[in-house]
Amino acid sequence: MKKTIFTLIFGLLSVMLMAQGAPAQEEVTSNYHRSGSNHYAYPIPADMAAPALSAAPAGYEPFYMSHYGRHGSRWLTNESSYSRPVRALERADSAGVLTVQGQRLLRDLRQVRDAAWQREGELSDVGAHQHQAIAGRMVDNFPSIFVDGAVIDARSTIIIRCILSMQNETMTLRARNPRMVITTDASVHDMPYMGWGYGEDTLAVHIRKEMDVITDSIYAANVRPERFLQSLFTDSAYVADRVDGQRLMRDVFDIAGSLQNHYQLDYMNLFYLFTNDEIFDLWRLKNIYWYTHWANAPLNGNRMPFVERALLRDMIARADTAIAHGQPGANLRFGHETCLLPLACLMELDNVNYSTDDLDNLHLYWQDYKIFPMACNIQMVFYRPVAGDGDILVKVLLNEHEATLPVSTSGPYARWNDLKAYYETKLAVPTRWAD
Repeated sequence: MKKTIFTLIFGLLSVMLMAQGAPAQEEVTSNYHRSGSNHYAYPIPADMAAPALSAAPAGYEPFYMSHYGRHGSRWLTNESSYSRPVRALERADSAGVLTVQGQRLLRDLRQVRDAAWQREGELSDVGAHQHQAIAGRMVDNFPSIFVDGAVIDARSTIIIRCILSMQNETMTLRARNPRMVITTDASVHDMPYMGWGYGEDTLAVHIRKEMDVITDSIYAANVRPERFLQSLFTDSAYVADRVDGQRLMRDVFDIAGSLQNHYQLDYMNLFYLFTNDEIFDLWRLKNIYWYTHWANAPLNGNRMPFVERALLRDMIARADTAIAHGQPGANLRFGHETCLLPLACLMELDNVNYSTDDLDNLHLYWQDYKIFPMACNIQMVFYRPVAGDGDILVKVLLNEHEATLPVSTSGPYARWNDLKAYYETKLAVPTRWAD
């Protein structure tokens, strides 16, 4: 691993921004919100209909759903993300070296900081609406699941934004059909499978620290703040002595990408501070960060998907129980993108499990904003014959779009026994990855 890190840092960094990917670049620059990466708001607005889905196979109906969803839109998780750029600009303002644009930015960032006071990581107003809408579309898409007497078991990690996301979905489900039996829970008891082992996967923690070294070096070598700083400061000597230009540029970019998650702040657009190339390049660096830290990257030993092996096992076990009981219902789980991304890799949904050591061209084949925006979700939908015996079928929705599976019978559908066997074989991981 150390040899790989050395090779990457000194052989790749200098050319990281040379490759240009027209399709991804057009997607990002035509909708700057996508550059927010994990801050990208769920791309199906509350007033939009669900994406079109394939009809149920002849003679089948859906009866059970197994779900994992990320919390909805939130405030940034660290107070310093808001206050640090304000302090840097206030010092410059006191020294009299801010441009008119720098003074405008300082005013805007103060407003954002004040709105965010004591709200680090909390669910936003946008996030609440996202989950209400997702729940409504679940009922519209699969009415035979959410029927009278259906048993809905909802569980959350112990983080408040996840608990409130669960509350907003279950509240909506109850409003749509108060005759369902809905229970909710959020306990440390469930964290070993709800939150990638609750820190117990020590190998994964070690790998992430190695990935931090790599991505910190990539950022250091490739963030080019000179033009950005010239637009904010009048004194280059002051900037050289007193301003961490890369940090300031990244902080402002993070805030710019996060404003979409708040109704009271979405009037404010900070993307004007960046050129299209800067927006695309900063997003590409984020894309690399998420890929190397949480996806099926050779650089992390293709290990990170397996942090969610306990979650996938739970989904398999609860699905088998639901099939045996035969009662309509759902298991709903609410957590984080750091769980959903490796889970989607482990399940091999669409191309999320893509594996490459060519980080220069990663953006051509793998884009984070398509996988884990705010409120991203995986819905495994199970179908049974309306009459008589037959195979249980399953399809999976990733962010409410039908996903391809590693095994399939017809279109998006697979026989559950085939898919389960595939996953159980995959979960028989090498000894060094054992629980």
